[in-house]
Amino acid sequence: MRRSAVLLMGPTGAGKTDIALTLVERLPLEIVSVDSALVYRGMDIGTAKPSAAVRARAPHHLIDIREPSATYSAGEFVRDSMLAMEAIWARGRQPLLVGGTMLYFHALTEGIADLPEADSSVRAAIEAEAAASGWEALHQELSRVDPEAARRIHGKDPQRIQRALEVYRLTGRPISALQSIRRKPLEDVALLEIAVQPHDREWLHRRLADRFRAMLAAGFLDEMRGLFARGDLTGEHPAMRAVGYRQMWEFLEGRSSLSHAEETAIVATRQLAKRQLTWLRRRSPDACVDSMHPNVAALVYDALSKSIFAEWS
Repeated sequence: MRRSAVLLMGPTGAGKTDIALTLVERLPLEIVSVDSALVYRGMDIGTAKPSAAVRARAPHHLIDIREPSATYSAGEFVRDSMLAMEAIWARGRQPLLVGGTMLYFHALTEGIADLPEADSSVRAAIEAEAAASGWEALHQELSRVDPEAARRIHGKDPQRIQRALEVYRLTGRPISALQSIRRKPLEDVALLEIAVQPHDREWLHRRLADRFRAMLAAGFLDEMRGLFARGDLTGEHPAMRAVGYRQMWEFLEGRSSLSHAEETAIVATRQLAKRQLTWLRRRSPDACVDSMHPNVAALVYDALSKSIFAEWS
């Protein structure tokens, strides 16, 4: 059997999960989540994570695989998603990659650099240096050892400064040089890319605002209070920098009112959707489907039926 994969991409709030559920019930597909927030346990409401009932109906790979105190990189996603896909192909089925984390899609289709995994001792040393002299001083060090990376990374972006210095200290080579050498994990896989996006941007804006308010009504603030009370998280953890979580964290720290946090979260969600749509416009998907269509799942199914699906049966 030829190895194939379907990439179902779209902005947040476009209804990708509902479409995916319809597809897996009609075709030999298994869902692989392509979402950097869904990997974290305990972050359910604010990520619109598929419910336990939905996941019992259609298993999702790469959901709830990390604690929110941990990091999760694009490289780890490529490794984990490829393992999931190999298992799916071994079962005689095909992977349906669903999500809106465009960096992850890019890593799978365009390649990713072979970088070393995170090293806790090196990171701790860098953090100690930053506490003593500040991140701007470390950015200056990065300028000396890797000028190209320093030009791309803002002096107030501690996560990326830390990673660039960590890679240099572990390998003795600039991260910019290593990133220029890429491998394409899906190079020998037949791909079908489907973009699901609304033709009316205002429709999406209204939908995102309504969805965030529905999350609050469903207990998102209580979810955040539970995360805040854990004691092992800060606002600087990647999980807590996710859209919605960052703004609610600022409220719990007393740095904003609830109403302000709500409005800034809605604005941030719209900005995320805008970035996702911009990324999609730069690609050339095999099919583009209007998420506002009353029977959007049928449109996606038709796109599949007229393409590589004929080879699967």
